[in-house]
Amino acid sequence: MDTRDGRRTGERTTCCVVGGGPAGMVLALLLARAGVEVTVLEKHGDFLRDFRGDTVHPTTLALLDELGLAERFARLPQRRVTTIQLPIGADRTLVTVGNIAALRRRYNYIAMVPQWDLLDLLADEAGREPVFTLRMNTEATSFLKERGRVTGVSYRTSDGRTGELRATLTVACDGRGSLARSLPELELRTFRCPMDAWWFRLPRRDGDPHGLVGGVGERFLSAMIDRGDYWQCAALIPKGSDPRLRAEGLDRFRDSYGAGVTWLADRMHTLSSWDEVKLLDVRLERLRRWHRPGLLCIGDAAHAMSPVFGIGINLAVQDAVAAARHLVGPLSGETSGLPAAVRRIQRRRRLTTAVTQRMQRLAHTNVIEPILQGRPPFGDPKRAKRMAELVTTSRWLNRVPAYFLAYGALRERPPAASVRRADSG
Repeated sequence: MDTRDGRRTGERTTCCVVGGGPAGMVLALLLARAGVEVTVLEKHGDFLRDFRGDTVHPTTLALLDELGLAERFARLPQRRVTTIQLPIGADRTLVTVGNIAALRRRYNYIAMVPQWDLLDLLADEAGREPVFTLRMNTEATSFLKERGRVTGVSYRTSDGRTGELRATLTVACDGRGSLARSLPELELRTFRCPMDAWWFRLPRRDGDPHGLVGGVGERFLSAMIDRGDYWQCAALIPKGSDPRLRAEGLDRFRDSYGAGVTWLADRMHTLSSWDEVKLLDVRLERLRRWHRPGLLCIGDAAHAMSPVFGIGINLAVQDAVAAARHLVGPLSGETSGLPAAVRRIQRRRRLTTAVTQRMQRLAHTNVIEPILQGRPPFGDPKRAKRMAELVTTSRWLNRVPAYFLAYGALRERPPAASVRRADSG
């Protein structure tokens, strides 16, 4: 390996995965198990990030089962969510509008697991494969290009060292801030979002509701996720209003939130500082092209999702599974089929992404934006009430939001070479 002006050169791998989130780690594990040399570059020194999506959906639970990791995953600290509840009527009585437990599936719940625990499990399992390398504290800074083809990345480590890693294929799994978003030929398409979100924690007490609970009021929307000993809360605010609302003071926010979710009002005082309230800049975007020669984008790098329906991570993981299934062959032998395989991945996943984003946009337009502006959802309070009553009283319609939240639109199968029939540890 040559070293020139402090830069490490001559490094090479078959597949360079940029980003060690759920999509990147699932893809790396599946490829490594199939014998494909894969190197993951993760810019952070660990996986500890607060208020990340901690949902593990039934499709991912089934995947872990196929990979022989069900028992190890079951030992992780977790909370199972089986119901979706919303306040209905003038008295805001909580009514179950989705019952995941009623679905006739082996995994009929969503597991709430700290994402760092899941990523540690995936990294540990991938580390058993001699062709897998995980490089923490290593940030991809630019793409290497030769004759119009991406041939790898330049990187920088946390201690200031730089280098180049060449790869047959580079897969961008580095989220909505992806390095690939800077490539104009991929054509980023952006959709308008009416809201941002504040994330924070509140204590959970005996006698509280359970599951996924919504809060709806006058210019007020919230979602509370049952995490066992605390609630992970999201308060939706009008897009771009974060500086103005913070300037109005924490007391005003605590009062308004307590008025919107009355059963949490007695513990709003535990929110003691704005530092405990994290802003999520909500975006809804997707690339028109997810690939160019030598490069593939999946997960949030290809399509940033709104938090509506809470299925962004599920889509990203399914992207990774589909990608692995199409890539194992070309990356294991003759690479002439790689361009066609990369194109098939986008064709396979594009419709699911577009349909999901369309449904999110409908929710933005017909529900979220009207409520935040003080107008009735769907333009008619009577119509909104009838729709809510229909969903809550119909046995079959009650399962639709549960199924969509739990499973999404399309489940992918992993490569046969990656499947294990029993836990490997």
